[in-house]
Amino acid sequence: MISGGRMMLTFIGRSITDPTSKDCCYLWELLAKSLLDLVAKGLVHESDVDSFNTPYYYPCHKIEKLKVNRDFDDSEYKENFGFEKGESGDCIRAITESMLADHFGDTIIDELFTKYAQRVGDHLSHEKIKHASVVLSTTRK
Repeated sequence: MISGGRMMLTFIGRSITDPTSKDCCYLWELLAKSLLDLVAKGLVHESDVDSFNTPYYYPCHKIEKLKVNRDFDDSEYKENFGFEKGESGDCIRAITESMLADHFGDTIIDELFTKYAQRVGDHLSHEKIKHASVVLSTTRK
């Protein structure tokens, strides 16, 4: 919340309406594989990976636009969905770092996200997947 009563919320979303699309879960799958790389190195226990549960919701920007009561100035509304390959790893790190550090300890975080960045880079060099960022700006009435 900032001065004047405005709050900005940003959600990682999906650019297509099909919730079973790999667009919405491959980032989490790559994170799990990166954690399993650390299991193979003996840095993390497999039981800790199995017990780590991160609920997530990937809204579709087309659907969310219909759900939100839009009483705003359309000149302030902009669609700018998607982010670059390097940004997706940073985005997931920003979302999960504190949860991962709490569950696995903070000593593995840098190595985990180094592995993760490599996996994301490799994946995106073969796949064309565009993410959507759902940004919601609210103001106090």
